[in-house]
Amino acid sequence: MTQQPAPAADFPVVPLPGARLACTVRGTGPAVLLAHGITCSRAHDARYGLPDYAPVAAHHRLVAYDARGHGESGGRPEPAAYEWSALAGDMLALADHFSPEAPVAAIGCSMGTATALHAALRAPERFFALVLTAVPTAWETRAAQAGLYRRMAALAAEDPAALDALRAAAPTPPVFAGRDQGGVDVRAALLPAVLEGAAGSDLPAPETLARITVPTLVLAWDTDPGHPVSSAETVAKHIPGARLSVARTAAEVEGWGQVAADFLREAGS
Repeated sequence: MTQQPAPAADFPVVPLPGARLACTVRGTGPAVLLAHGITCSRAHDARYGLPDYAPVAAHHRLVAYDARGHGESGGRPEPAAYEWSALAGDMLALADHFSPEAPVAAIGCSMGTATALHAALRAPERFFALVLTAVPTAWETRAAQAGLYRRMAALAAEDPAALDALRAAAPTPPVFAGRDQGGVDVRAALLPAVLEGAAGSDLPAPETLARITVPTLVLAWDTDPGHPVSSAETVAKHIPGARLSVARTAAEVEGWGQVAADFLREAGS
């Protein structure tokens, strides 16, 4: 008989310096931290997100959280607090809060993937596995994306309507054609700082990724210049033993929840 995930019944708020992070906890077992992408949240991903990670909660304690400044989590209008290396500190604080005596796993998407990489390099002993999805632009492809974030930050501060128009005009990656990718779940007062923080961020240097030795699964989707397959390939190439899978359709992305669940069960066995 297939074990069913436990319902979401625990909604703790974890106080950290400068912010209180809102979380949802489902299931029991080794802790798995679920980190969303920029301007998203737990609620955003529940409405629009692909995939659904409920299968992970069948055998693990899945802790989904709103990153600092996103969703129901607090924050301050300080760009440095939203740089990926700083968000890694929040992830490690959550690991200590929910699993003080045992390593955790992390599932990241885009900004969340970057957060997990920085955290795993800072404190490798705190992780037993990583699932890295939608690896963002990095290194040689980062400059253009950083410029876009700075433009968006300026519009968020000076002309929010123009920012909304810019976002509405942005093309949808063909892999998600016809699907609503959702809006922004960041308070207007914090959005410029969140975007500036992303503009000042990059992934760790590729050569440093060799220090990550835990089982790692890299999941990419195709046709998205903001999350190029080249970034995922480079990350997978430099992390010893990492597995890489590239989705060509939205249906494949929808299956990532079960793929992640199976991978984490194997990694923890």
